[in-house]
Amino acid sequence: MVKYLKWFRNKYILTLVIFLVYNLFLDDIDLFSILNQNRKLSKLRTDQSEVTLKLNETKKTLRELKHGYALEKYAREEKLFKKDDEDVFIITYE
Repeated sequence: MVKYLKWFRNKYILTLVIFLVYNLFLDDIDLFSILNQNRKLSKLRTDQSEVTLKLNETKKTLRELKHGYALEKYAREEKLFKKDDEDVFIITYE
């Protein structure tokens, strides 16, 4: 115990310990907040890649819908539109 007290009597080591404790735990930008921000950043990057894929798929669909026949096909298959004298039956497989 006396050995450790000898170390803490040195003003440089004491200053270093106080500095490290403050920066690692007490400061606004401490170790835990940095780790939390890095975790959020990685999640946002994965979300960004998913949104980019969906955007590319939507752009592809829009390019295909510029043709009249493709627009009717899309409306019937995806949005379940029908003509007035038609019935639509939805078949699902489990």
